[in-house]
Amino acid sequence: MIASAQKGDLEAFNRLVIAYQDAVYNLAYRILGERDAAEDATQETFLRAWRNLKKYRGGSWRGWLFRIATNICYDHLRYRQRRPQVPLEPPDEADAPDSPAWLADRSPNASPEAQAEQADLRRALEICLHKLAPDFRAVLTLVDVEEFSYAEAAQILGIPKGTVKSRLARARARMQECLRNFPELLEELVRLNPRG
Repeated sequence: MIASAQKGDLEAFNRLVIAYQDAVYNLAYRILGERDAAEDATQETFLRAWRNLKKYRGGSWRGWLFRIATNICYDHLRYRQRRPQVPLEPPDEADAPDSPAWLADRSPNASPEAQAEQADLRRALEICLHKLAPDFRAVLTLVDVEEFSYAEAAQILGIPKGTVKSRLARARARMQECLRNFPELLEELVRLNPRG
């Protein structure tokens, strides 16, 4: 499919977009923390991938695409830092977007109490994730959520493998520290994920 897309087959590229758009959106959402910004970054990722498809030289397609997405997210964050925006209306929890797909409940047959606990846990994780600096969010997302190896994450982010390891250690420590504000949820997380 990639070879066909490189030859200009738009239908083949559209199939690639369909196959990877959710993963790219989830990565962008985790780094940027805003639904609209993540949607923009996802669209921009695929536009840039299409324009640069002839430069793709093989290897991990997902890794190549995630590197583009990560760079675009960092561009968005730098732009946001240079030109901070103040919303015209105060944020309203009732209008908050649904949790991203990676936080979706995977147990629809659970009891209402269990579903409520899972929702609280997802919300706590989301809050803590978005309190991390973007560099830490990106590393944590790539390694712990997307399950890239340290070497793959280093290649995607364009940093040494040792930097990935140190940022990941600090990101995990900061997540744990943040989750201490949610003691019951931290206990639940440890129970659900005993490998720590």
